[in-house]
Amino acid sequence: MIDVCRRYHIPVTSKVPSISSSESAQAWHTLEIDKTLRVLGSDRDAGLTSQNVSERLQRYGPNELTETGGRSGWVIFLDQFKNIMLLMLIGVAIVSGVLDLLKLQSGNAEGEVPFKDTIAIMAIVILNGVLGYLQESRAEKALAALKRLSSPKVRVIRDGRIIEVNAKELVPGDVMLLEAGVQVAADGRLVEQANLQIREAALTGEAEAVSKQADVQLGEDIALGDRTNMVFQGTEVVFGRGKVVVTGTGMQTELGKIASLLQSVESEPTPLQQRMGQLGNVLVSGSLVLVALVVGGGLIHTGINTGWQPNQLFNTFVDLIEVSLSMAVAVVPEGLPAVITVTLALGTQRMVRRHALIRKLPAVETLGSVTTICSDKTGTLTQNKMVVQKVATTEKTFGVTGEGYIPRGEFYLESQSEAASSPSIALDEYPELQMLLAACVLCNDAVLQCEAQNAPGQSGGNWTILGDPTEGALLSLAGKGGVQKQAMDAGLPRVAEIPFSSERKRMSVIVRGSQGNNPLYLMFTKGSPELILERCTTYQSGDRAVVLTPQHRSQILEQNNYMASQGLRVLGFAFKNLDAEPPKQPDEQIEHELVWLGLVGMLDAPRPEVREAVAKCRQAGIRPVMITGDHQLTARAIAYDLGIASQGDRVLTGTELQKLSQEDLKQEVDQVSIYARVSPEHKLRIVQALQSRGKFVAMTGDGVNDAPALKQADIGIAMGITGTDVSKEASDMVLLDDNFATIVAATEEGRVVYTNIRRFIKYILGSNIGEVLTIAAAPLLGLGGVPLSPLQILWMNLVTDGVPALALAVEPAEPNVMKRPPFSPRESIFARGLGSYMLRIGIIFAILTIILMAWAYNHTHSVTGANLSPDRWKTMVFTTLCLAQMGHAIAIRSNTQLTIEINPFTNIFVWAAVLVTTALQLALVYVPPLQAFFGTQAISLLELSICLGFSALMFVWIEMEKLFIRWYKKRR
Repeated sequence: MIDVCRRYHIPVTSKVPSISSSESAQAWHTLEIDKTLRVLGSDRDAGLTSQNVSERLQRYGPNELTETGGRSGWVIFLDQFKNIMLLMLIGVAIVSGVLDLLKLQSGNAEGEVPFKDTIAIMAIVILNGVLGYLQESRAEKALAALKRLSSPKVRVIRDGRIIEVNAKELVPGDVMLLEAGVQVAADGRLVEQANLQIREAALTGEAEAVSKQADVQLGEDIALGDRTNMVFQGTEVVFGRGKVVVTGTGMQTELGKIASLLQSVESEPTPLQQRMGQLGNVLVSGSLVLVALVVGGGLIHTGINTGWQPNQLFNTFVDLIEVSLSMAVAVVPEGLPAVITVTLALGTQRMVRRHALIRKLPAVETLGSVTTICSDKTGTLTQNKMVVQKVATTEKTFGVTGEGYIPRGEFYLESQSEAASSPSIALDEYPELQMLLAACVLCNDAVLQCEAQNAPGQSGGNWTILGDPTEGALLSLAGKGGVQKQAMDAGLPRVAEIPFSSERKRMSVIVRGSQGNNPLYLMFTKGSPELILERCTTYQSGDRAVVLTPQHRSQILEQNNYMASQGLRVLGFAFKNLDAEPPKQPDEQIEHELVWLGLVGMLDAPRPEVREAVAKCRQAGIRPVMITGDHQLTARAIAYDLGIASQGDRVLTGTELQKLSQEDLKQEVDQVSIYARVSPEHKLRIVQALQSRGKFVAMTGDGVNDAPALKQADIGIAMGITGTDVSKEASDMVLLDDNFATIVAATEEGRVVYTNIRRFIKYILGSNIGEVLTIAAAPLLGLGGVPLSPLQILWMNLVTDGVPALALAVEPAEPNVMKRPPFSPRESIFARGLGSYMLRIGIIFAILTIILMAWAYNHTHSVTGANLSPDRWKTMVFTTLCLAQMGHAIAIRSNTQLTIEINPFTNIFVWAAVLVTTALQLALVYVPPLQAFFGTQAISLLELSICLGFSALMFVWIEMEKLFIRWYKKRR
């Protein structure tokens, strides 16, 4: 007793034992029942006393999951303004407001709307902040979904009486009573059980219900899914009953560990967010350097010419500050966050049409960067339905076609061909197979039913199982052979049975038929092939029984091992004619001298569309990895079948992984494509190890056990139909059809979105660089005043840049988008020529505009009149910059094709955007109220024509670049 207490760090003298260590939570399965009860200070028949419960509630707290504090809504909102570009705009707005205030006090603001630049800039800042807040403010609901897995009521034994209490009132040492249909409310060690089966798929990922056994001791390194003497919170009892002593409540349960993992995983910025951060740093740093050069150069020039007079220097400084404000506004692409948000939203809509629901907008672009997909097996790669694949009698092996529980399919001889398209057989030619199908139906407690969209006799509709999935698969198999349970039960009613138990590993039923006027009794048995074969003396061959020789036994066992090596769950079947009416409670001694019928091998079959999806992933340079809680043989068989792994590839089990350090695991992850029998902590470690190797990881899953890894992954993908609420809330994307192939479609959309984002960034920033250089050139050329006001620059960045940029966001996919490896998620936003393009086009933009500006300044000061303002040159510069962007938008649709070579109807939105934006720009020039607000002047038709001519040169330049690139590539 003292040794046990020391092992679990429990003080011997303590009235309320302390079991809060993680070691104790993991090792109860290694103790005998009596030792477990002694350590917990409980009694299997009387349970705890009311005083015990009260003391333990105070020590351990209620049986519920606790939540750590997250960011409040205000904190999330304020965090948006840490963006360096927004901070610079806020500074510009403040300085602009101060300058306007000085003008008001000095009386130099006549005819101007005060603070309009400040108001406009701050409106843009707040709008961008709101957009960022809406993207980040989705509160994490994964923990709330976990809490819903707790059963509200539970039956316990306290003070020697059976009572019902709230699940949150459970404490360690409580004795719980379980029965079919209830949800387990806490972790516990089994004390007693009778045919207890628990579905643990949500926790372990294994589809098949687990048969529990109290009287076993297990090794300390046994995986969670193999702890048959334990029950876990959040799982469901599907059959039998049990008595359990509670070993862990609240955050000390396996479900609690998942909650802790979820709350410990911190969200990393997406590639797009990282690239936008990098872009902001470069733009702000570059603009500050340019502002410093302009202000410093201007002051030095003034000082030299005026003898460094303070008044002249101050006036020049104020003028240069106005220039700097315009430069700062010009360098920041104010419309870019809105354009990106709308682009991601449009991508989200397209993905919904392809059955992928995006929960977090940045995930749209993130998908395009994925290099590795870590996929759960059950329900993701497979149908989450047991399906019979093979049937083997002593003399023949049959393959079976069909999907799910739908009782429609065909039998074919595997000796002829293993292809599903091989000729089907006539069952009446194989009486032994018909007898085997009868055994599948009669020795069966499940019910196969159709929730009909179609009639039950049709293959459509939603076929479901009431009862054990394994028995459901047998009913489906029999239905494919025309053997129906309802008819068989009516013709051969059950009169007695010997139930299945984990010790016996078999089940027998006795049915009554008739032979003429005499009753006929038959016994059918199913279970472990080895144990049933031991009780057989003959085997069925056609219509007769043949003596079972040692050679036959060897062949059957060899066939059993072969089917098991393919990952199939194998059951053996036998029957016996009884000479007399059996007793109502027959003894298992009746199960001897049986007639062997054959083997049935079943599998949670792969989804038929997944093979093609895996092949497309590989073609696109994406590596699929299977991570499952299922057995390694099953995992290997599925992975080989789908092409995820090849023969000879290593399978890493959870037990092996547990012994690896994180550094050792990092060295293994590039070579391992199958992980079997893993726990939630293992899945999280695998994803982290892959990320540490520079992989960009997507994780698919549907169970509670997947949630921490889904959150840790660069993009988490949950199943929409079979997925738990926990997995959905922890994910970035939900597959509405639970179809692995949808991931491929979503990845394609992600790549298209990223390509279009890069396209309109080139478009927007090329013009911004041109704007900045134009503004910086004005004082150096000695022109009077700033050519562009902050408000005009905001108009260009939001409207004349933003509207065509939105149109560019819907450019269709390139033909090879899924036939190339993903671009590195860590590549710079300026990679692959984007930076040089923006700089080159910006310089050309500036040169053209500066030439126009110099000509326009001299022209407007020489051509004057009663209705002509000499400041018309500023409007000409403003108009030229805006209209030049229209030609840029048309030309940038392709990097290689000339505009005349592109079908204009593939993206009519670009042409519509050009026409609308041009009309709006002309309205600013010629509509009086807009003139007054934006500070423009009406220009003559000749002046407008010259602006259009200079603007068109931008389009011509880009088209000539394409021709030059073609010529250069041909020469190489």
